[in-house]
Amino acid sequence: MPPWWQRLWQRSERHGHDADASAPFSSQTQEGDTLWQSVRERLPILEGLDAEALTRLERRARRQLHDWKLTSAEPLEEVEALALAAQAMLLLNGWAHAERWQDAGARVHEIMLPFEAIRREVEEMDEAGVVHVFQDTRAGETWYQGPVVVTQQDLAASGDWSGFNVVIHEFAHKLDMANATDADGFPPLPGHISAQEWHATFTAVWDDLSERQAHGIPTPIDDYAASHPAECFAVCCEYFFTAPDTLEVAYPELYALLERFFHQSPLPRCPTAHD
Repeated sequence: MPPWWQRLWQRSERHGHDADASAPFSSQTQEGDTLWQSVRERLPILEGLDAEALTRLERRARRQLHDWKLTSAEPLEEVEALALAAQAMLLLNGWAHAERWQDAGARVHEIMLPFEAIRREVEEMDEAGVVHVFQDTRAGETWYQGPVVVTQQDLAASGDWSGFNVVIHEFAHKLDMANATDADGFPPLPGHISAQEWHATFTAVWDDLSERQAHGIPTPIDDYAASHPAECFAVCCEYFFTAPDTLEVAYPELYALLERFFHQSPLPRCPTAHD
């Protein structure tokens, strides 16, 4: 365990575990305040979070970073490691009860960080039965009982309001897999959201994206969302947290659904929404 990693955990332990994310805590008056401030400066998508939300996020990020095994191709700076954990925990930050976010976080045990894009040979069969072989390039990968893979290059490019975030994308897949061995775009739903509503809302988005692609019309979000239901969920999560203005304009019903699912409202915090 790197010395800085041990320090992160010790600070988290001194401030207690996240029982209900409401215990008083201010990193600005404790050792490590400059580190967390650096993380906040590194991640524009944290702008506008209130003090309670930032406190909860910092505590959870530090705890998860201690629990994960990080396998890095190149040395990872302390700020970048905590920024990785903060972006992952941002998905769960609206869930105030410890058991829910800890259960979701516990499904991740290892983060692998190759330096650059993952390239592999892929075989796919088309509708006519013809097998096509091609090189696939990915910023990250996720397996049910395996690690989350995030390239360091794409990690460095994540954290702003651009609509791209490899950490949120891959951790959305992990969240998706909480009730199945494979990602299918249907994560465990809270009681106030029905499976019928979830399916209908995402199907409408899927149909619109597919229709636009079929007619050569530009899609309002990354057309990778139309490649698989799991990718539709992950891409929409990316936009929800990093380009909520784009998602809300294109698919307002979906944006509202994700607000209820994540118990968060990124749109008021998004600077481009007020330009």
